[in-house]
Amino acid sequence: MTAAFIAGFLLCLSLIVAIGSQNAFVLKQGLKEEHIFWVCLQCALSDALIIAIGVFGFGSIIENFPWALVAIKYIGSAFLIVYGLMHLRSAIKGGQSLITEADAQKSSLKKVLLITAALTFLNPHVYIDTLFIIGSLATKYADTKIYFYLGNILASFLFFFSLGYGARLLQPIFRKPRAWQILDFIIFIVMISIAISLLLE
Repeated sequence: MTAAFIAGFLLCLSLIVAIGSQNAFVLKQGLKEEHIFWVCLQCALSDALIIAIGVFGFGSIIENFPWALVAIKYIGSAFLIVYGLMHLRSAIKGGQSLITEADAQKSSLKKVLLITAALTFLNPHVYIDTLFIIGSLATKYADTKIYFYLGNILASFLFFFSLGYGARLLQPIFRKPRAWQILDFIIFIVMISIAISLLLE
């Protein structure tokens, strides 16, 4: 029981800490302190749902829907390219800072949650991690699968809320517009790199 829980916790944590489109968005929302609780909660709950499918339904999903990952691959790549180019435009344009962000009109909660959902469910790497890696390893814990699953979920909740609320520690740096330009450019590189790697797989 304990072994399964710890294995699930460490596995999920090792997969989720990698820099990706979802993490970059959570970081930016944390810096802006914009709907951060709901963004973190949505990311964690989405993970809980997808991981549950991977842990408890791995075999049947791959057998019945082999085309699903292929479809998500191309749709997700297109979304990441468009989203990445938006950040490239922001990086070139500049003029953004925490001060100007505070004075500017905040994005609506609905818009932010829709972007969060897209970055989560249109990212094929999410399904590779959950369906293939986590799902396949869960088969080793047939009798204690629920504890393996709970370990994954705890890691996800801890990571997203730590990233979202820990981002404010970087706020002094992001009072300078140049820091935002660098962050936007890094996000652009991350998005485009993921999209290209998906298309080449």
